[in-house]
Amino acid sequence: MNGFDLRGRHVVVTGASRGIGLAIARACADAGAAVSGLSRAGASEPGIDAIACDVGDAASVERAFAMARERHGTIAMLVNNAGVAASAPLGRTSDELWQQIIATNLTGTFLCSRAVIGEMREHRFGRIVNIASIAGLYGAPYIAAYCASKHGVIGLTRALAAEFAGSGVCIDAICPGYTETDMMQQAVWQIVGHTGASPEEARAQLAAMNPSGRIIDVATVVRGAMEFLTGDRNGEELVLA
Repeated sequence: MNGFDLRGRHVVVTGASRGIGLAIARACADAGAAVSGLSRAGASEPGIDAIACDVGDAASVERAFAMARERHGTIAMLVNNAGVAASAPLGRTSDELWQQIIATNLTGTFLCSRAVIGEMREHRFGRIVNIASIAGLYGAPYIAAYCASKHGVIGLTRALAAEFAGSGVCIDAICPGYTETDMMQQAVWQIVGHTGASPEEARAQLAAMNPSGRIIDVATVVRGAMEFLTGDRNGEELVLA
């Protein structure tokens, strides 16, 4: 890491209304960045300028990024964090569920990256951090759509890192295992509902799926994101599991 300063830089974080996205947005604001926090909720808090956006919709992305530039200028950094997850056997994975997960997790990462890459290349500086998942590196039962979307995010990260190598733009990915977020809590209650296990037993099952045998702390993911944003590594995946 060579210590690029975030002070005065404009950072866009998607999925910034809760969980990992909100924590990263807060960390960037604390580091002195101008932060545009994109989410469907669009709820602001001090230091984060909230902008409503559906990342899976091209017109919504175009409007949101235009508004972010109008308010805070050139976008120097982007954290693609917006994501959804749901579990279902393949036979009960509906077309609608498949499209929702792919649109948010994969198409959203593509649309938002495309929205900023031109200005980053023009200024010969940019950082894109994609929040993927260990599900983007391995398979797991009942989450075919989620696995496919996150494998796609990893492939997109590698392709863009290769395409823009040497341009001053660095594109990397973070691959967390189950992390202490609202999304993980939803997974807990899905297990409780489907199996009759207690919440504690369900949490233990999820922890056992992480190689470390424990649930990942959001702060660990934030540290990884800040290392990528302030450094010059390109085309890397940081596995936090």
